[in-house]
Amino acid sequence: MEELKFMKARYLKNRKTFGGMWVMALMALVMSFAISAECHAQQNNNHLLLGVGVLYPRGFDVTLSYEHSSRYHHAWEYFAMGYLQYSKDPDVGLVTNKSFWNNYNSWHLGIAYKPCVSRGRNHHGNLRLGGSIGSNTDDVLGGLHIGYTHSYALIYGWELFFTIKEDVIFGGRDLFRTGANFGIKMPI
Repeated sequence: MEELKFMKARYLKNRKTFGGMWVMALMALVMSFAISAECHAQQNNNHLLLGVGVLYPRGFDVTLSYEHSSRYHHAWEYFAMGYLQYSKDPDVGLVTNKSFWNNYNSWHLGIAYKPCVSRGRNHHGNLRLGGSIGSNTDDVLGGLHIGYTHSYALIYGWELFFTIKEDVIFGGRDLFRTGANFGIKMPI
């Protein structure tokens, strides 16, 4: 009987110690997640961007970019952009499939520096200053790109963004392209 009481007391003592160890282990786990989340939020992240936009006069563009962020949301963006300008079909007087897809197309490869000018809790804004070189299948085109990009943070490093931009294209059919781009940033 004496031995049974001793074993029960030892069991209860170990149970308390074991329960305390679980609490400490759980606290350590929560703290490590909190620290890693804070460190992850401050890390320099890279993103793959996909944006679609509408440009004046009568244009659409699709941009695929790789963005390398540095401290304080400053970033370098390496991009490939396809541009499509539509017009009215002279025979019909309306926009048709032929006049939409076969009017004027160009593509550009470029780089842009994006210094951060605005920071908030879950968003930040960058100026977008860059240059590009491309083609419209006949001529070589050069471009200067000026704009403002604002990004909104989502979960796990994903972001939504919009860009207001002005493209100055040398050697193309249109010199100025003004418009907006909307898209998503995927962390890589």
